[in-house]
Amino acid sequence: MAETFGNARGSQAWLKVSGSEEPLDPEAPCPCGGLPAGSSFAACCGPVIEGERRPETAEALMRSRYTAYALADGMHLFVTWHPRTRPESVDPEPWVRWVGLEVLDVVGGGARDDTGVVEFRATWLAGEGRTRQRGQIRERSRFERRAGRWFYVGPEAGSAGSAG
Repeated sequence: MAETFGNARGSQAWLKVSGSEEPLDPEAPCPCGGLPAGSSFAACCGPVIEGERRPETAEALMRSRYTAYALADGMHLFVTWHPRTRPESVDPEPWVRWVGLEVLDVVGGGARDDTGVVEFRATWLAGEGRTRQRGQIRERSRFERRAGRWFYVGPEAGSAGSAG
């Protein structure tokens, strides 16, 4: 789970980026790449992760979940995973550093939809020097809106990876 400093999880908090000793500046580019592109953490995923705003679309929820992985914030992953499919433990691996997100396809999942699919590719790094490994996860994720909130359900059958 991300280390949070300040008054609880509010906008005053500093979150450490997974794999780094530097706190994430709220005005720094959002780890998800931003929606719209280049948006700061404070204007993009920050308010969603901090619980100040609900994501309006399945894509916005997927981006906030990617950012939660980048921040090692297991709490956000837990509360946004559909209770029907959520595993017991959702804490991200602390040794994995998430370094890039590309949204490949979005089907439904709009502000007036109850279901949606978002296909993405997420790139990661682990280790240092000669032991450094690089990889990526590609997944078509299913989302459902329940009681006005979007939830991650899981990968579509046959999806090539699983990141949640």
